[in-house]
Amino acid sequence: MPIRPITITGEPVLHQRAQEVESITDDIRTLIADMYETMEAAPGVGLAATQVGVGLRIFVFDWHDGETLHRGEAINPTVELGPVSEDWPDEDTELEGCLSIPGERYPLKRAETAVLRAMNLEGEAYEISATGWLARIFQHEFDHLNGTLYADRLLKPYAREIKRVIKGEGWGEPGHTWMPGKDFLEP
Repeated sequence: MPIRPITITGEPVLHQRAQEVESITDDIRTLIADMYETMEAAPGVGLAATQVGVGLRIFVFDWHDGETLHRGEAINPTVELGPVSEDWPDEDTELEGCLSIPGERYPLKRAETAVLRAMNLEGEAYEISATGWLARIFQHEFDHLNGTLYADRLLKPYAREIKRVIKGEGWGEPGHTWMPGKDFLEP
């Protein structure tokens, strides 16, 4: 399966709600296989279909918490969030990055818990109750499917800084992608 180019902020597919998957076809299976390979090559812990230019409600995740490997695909997911603290995000423990804004990381407050409900490649419904980083991954990827990037959620000082970075890189408009394993070593 080929590694696909990752879209960079400004590409329209990243900033609009993705469409429901109507049926799990061979094209969907191929897309998901490509997404796993692209995510691994990037490297990342999650990847939404919109990040490879496909406006469908699919994301994949692959994260090891030190004890358990959490790996799967989420087709037509929903995410139910726990409460989000009003505290300022911690600059050491709540740093978040995005493959569609490569090389940048900023602190972002997220819900500590999340419940993911989705279908897998076999069309079977499943549910995962997550805490900590897995909950963060689910929130981040689900946001992508709704046209929201983590930069859209940053508090003012970080939001201003990332806007300067995006402008300085010439991003923020259609036509920018990067190829994992070739363009950036560590986004």
